[in-house]
Amino acid sequence: MIGSALNMVKALATRPGLWPTAWRAGRDHTPAGWWRHRPYLPLPDRAWMKFRLVTAYGGDGSGPIQAEDLITWLEWRRHFPG
Repeated sequence: MIGSALNMVKALATRPGLWPTAWRAGRDHTPAGWWRHRPYLPLPDRAWMKFRLVTAYGGDGSGPIQAEDLITWLEWRRHFPG
């Protein structure tokens, strides 16, 4: 999982045009009061992430997110912000 996260950070680092979109996506998908609960990180809701992973990759939603898919989703979100 750490390697997958590093790959996503590397892919995003080379696309500064997507940084504002990634910031907004992180803000929009981070639950309010995230700092009050473990693991004390601004992570998206688990149920939402599982739903997204199941619809994207199938199976039980436990598969890793591909960096290319994150970039594609952020580009889509930038063009269709609503």
